[in-house]
Amino acid sequence: MNLPFNGAISDFFENHAPEQIRSTIKRADKDEIVSTSYPYTEEMRGKTYEKEMERLQIELVKLQYWARETGTRIAMVFEGRDAAGKGGTISRFRESLNPRGARVVALPKPSDVEATQWYFQRYVDHLPAGGEIVFYDRSWYNRGVVEHVFGFCNETEREHFFRQVPEFEHMLVDEGIYLFKFWLNVGRAEQLRRFLARERDPLKQWKLSKIDVDGLHKWDAYTDAIRETLHRSHSKHAPWTIVKSDDKKRARLAAIRHVLTALDYTGRDLQAIGHCDAAICGGPDLWDA
Repeated sequence: MNLPFNGAISDFFENHAPEQIRSTIKRADKDEIVSTSYPYTEEMRGKTYEKEMERLQIELVKLQYWARETGTRIAMVFEGRDAAGKGGTISRFRESLNPRGARVVALPKPSDVEATQWYFQRYVDHLPAGGEIVFYDRSWYNRGVVEHVFGFCNETEREHFFRQVPEFEHMLVDEGIYLFKFWLNVGRAEQLRRFLARERDPLKQWKLSKIDVDGLHKWDAYTDAIRETLHRSHSKHAPWTIVKSDDKKRARLAAIRHVLTALDYTGRDLQAIGHCDAAICGGPDLWDA
């Protein structure tokens, strides 16, 4: 099999990954959680997950109907390390929704024109209209983490971002937009295990990029950038919600429950929604490097 990037991920696993990470992955069973800081040792059972997800999907449909009828605007930002589960979580949010009112925004590298504009401008262009739910698969927080780690912005530009982002988000909330900011937190061993699986799966190889491969060598730099970003951009009006995502099933349920609990939409069934798992979903103090 021809592996993407000439097997760079497998090479990292065999020759560069810390020995503890390598041995953890090698001895782990398929459904075993490999992060020692995760509060569960095994993934959620499929039948339990499907039953709970079905109830939440019904509530999400109610939420969208309420948003459309009231003109409510909802924006959700999904951030996290590569392979943390952002795309999969967004997909479960949208699974039963009318796609005309539930958009995904996943912007590519800025064009030459966009690079000369106000940094937030191209994200503003995709904010929700009345009755819409918008999911940002990565967002303006690229500047706080990825751009910084790879040198795509300088320190002056990054400091300017940190000065403006609280005010920018305060304006969004003051405008009446419901803003949710999720940071999906995945452990180092689980991230590498997911990358190895993608590398070997022809149906998922497209998900890998050069940034993913190079980022494997920059775990500590990412850690420092994430810690600073969460600290400097967490606020009362636009707080971060951390979701431990070593188990994708629990992470998806937790993120959906968080939104459904926060919005008082028509017909909301709190019993069907259930309770958010505080062990995997909470504020920045839950983030684990």
